[in-house]
Amino acid sequence: MKVALVNAAPNEGIEERERSKAIASFPPLGILYLATALEQAGINVSVLDQAAMGYTVNQTVSWIEKQKADLVGFSALVSSGRMAGLLSSKIKDRNPRTVTLVGNHYATFNAERILTKYPSVDIVVWGEAEGTIVDLAKHIERGDDLKQVNGVAFRNKNKITLNPDRPLLKDLDLLPFPNRRLLQAEYHCIIAGVSIAPKKFTSIVSSRGCSYSCRFCNCTSLARNFWRARSATNTLDELKQLKSEGYKQLIFVDDNFTLNPKRVIELCRGMRKEKLDMEWIAEGRVDVRSSEMLREMVAAGLRVLYFGIENANQRLLDYYDKKATPEQAEKAVRAARKAGVDIIVGSFVIGAADETRKEIQNTINFAKRVPLDIPQFNILCAYSGNDIWNEFVEKGLLDEEKYWETGINVSDIAPTAVPLEEIRRMLNKAFSSHVTRPNFLLAQAARTIKSRYRINMALNSIGQIGSIRKDLQKVT
Repeated sequence: MKVALVNAAPNEGIEERERSKAIASFPPLGILYLATALEQAGINVSVLDQAAMGYTVNQTVSWIEKQKADLVGFSALVSSGRMAGLLSSKIKDRNPRTVTLVGNHYATFNAERILTKYPSVDIVVWGEAEGTIVDLAKHIERGDDLKQVNGVAFRNKNKITLNPDRPLLKDLDLLPFPNRRLLQAEYHCIIAGVSIAPKKFTSIVSSRGCSYSCRFCNCTSLARNFWRARSATNTLDELKQLKSEGYKQLIFVDDNFTLNPKRVIELCRGMRKEKLDMEWIAEGRVDVRSSEMLREMVAAGLRVLYFGIENANQRLLDYYDKKATPEQAEKAVRAARKAGVDIIVGSFVIGAADETRKEIQNTINFAKRVPLDIPQFNILCAYSGNDIWNEFVEKGLLDEEKYWETGINVSDIAPTAVPLEEIRRMLNKAFSSHVTRPNFLLAQAARTIKSRYRINMALNSIGQIGSIRKDLQKVT
C-alpha cells in the first residue's frame, strides 16, 4: 500500500487578495500528523504542499503519478475545496483504479455534497483523522468493507453511506510528533507583507479544540466544544527535537493557546530550563491576560502575540458570543505591551448584518487607540460549519447549494448590512491611516531600537527588497 497526501492550493479563479491570505505561510500540521501516523503503521507515504511549492494542476498531477500511490488524499479548506475536486478528477482520468479521498474542514461539513458533485472522489474523511486514515488504508489494502471504518463517507453501489463519527482522541500525548522532513517547502510567517520569521521556521500545536462558542468560527463544531492539551513534558520533548533539527522560530497554532495559564507557565519555564532559545508566535484570548503568564511567555521567547479582539462594540461581541468585552481587550493589549511583547497583533471582524457605519468606525478608532502594532481587519463570512451560516440558512437569506463550496460575505446577503465594497474601502483606509500616523511611526521606531528581534526582522526586510531589486535589474 502506498499513500500520497496533498495539501491542496487555493482554487483557481479565487481573487488574488483572498488567494494570498489562503496560502499558508507555515507547515500544514494536520496532513503531517496523518502522514506520520501512516508511517508508524508501516505504510509508505509521501506528502506534497501544493500551495507552498507553487505547483500548477499539471505539476501536481505529475507529482502524484510519480508516487504510484494506491490511495491519494487531499486536504482542503473552503478556499481549496474545488482544487481538490479538480485534482481528483485528473487523477481518475489517468488511473481510474486509484482511490481518492478528501479531508479537513471543507470535507467535515460537506461530505454528502462533495461525493454528489465529484464522482472522482471516492471517500470523504471528517474530523481528526489520525486513527481514521490508518484504519482506512488497511481496509482498502485488504479489500474489507468500509462500513467498518468510523469517520468516513463513501459511495456504495451508487448510494452514499455515512458512517458513525470517530471519537476524539482524549490523550494527545499518544500522538507521534509530526515528521516535518516529509515536506520539501521552506516556510516563513508573513504579516502585512513582511516576514516575521526569516530564520528556519515551523509550526507546532500544544492543544486542540476550544471550549468557547464564537459564532464566526467552526472550531466549536469541529472539536465538539472540547479542549484538550498535551502535557508540558510531551510538548517540550517535541520542542527539543525541533531545536536539534535546526529550527529557530515557530508558531503555536493552537485554537486557544492561553486557555490554561498554569499550563502555559509550566511550558514556558520548561523552555527556559532546557535553554531552547527559540523565538515564537502565539494567539491568546483577551479575557486571559495573567501578567505572570505574559512575563513568562516573553522570557521563554514569545515575540509575536495575536489577540482575537473581534470588535469594539459590546453589542456585536455579544452577537458573536465572544464572551469578552472591549475593556478586557484594551487591558490585555496594554498588559502584553508592559510585559515586553515585541509585536502585538489585534484581529477584528467587521460586517455583521446590522452593524452600522458608526460601529465600524468605532472599532477602527479603537484599533488606533490601543497600542497595537498591527491591526488585522477581517470581513464576516458565513460558511458551512459556523453558526453564522446556520442563522442565515434559517432566515432563508442563504442558498446552501449555491455557497457551500465558497462561503459568502454576510454583507452580500443581509439586506441591512453595509455594502461589501464600502466596508472594504473603510478597512483599507483604516489600515493605511493606522500605519502612517506620526505618533505610531515614532512608537514603532522606539520599540525597534530596543528590540533585537525587530532589528533582525527589519534587516531581513531590507535584504528582501535588495534581492527583489536585483531580480528586476536582471529582467530589465
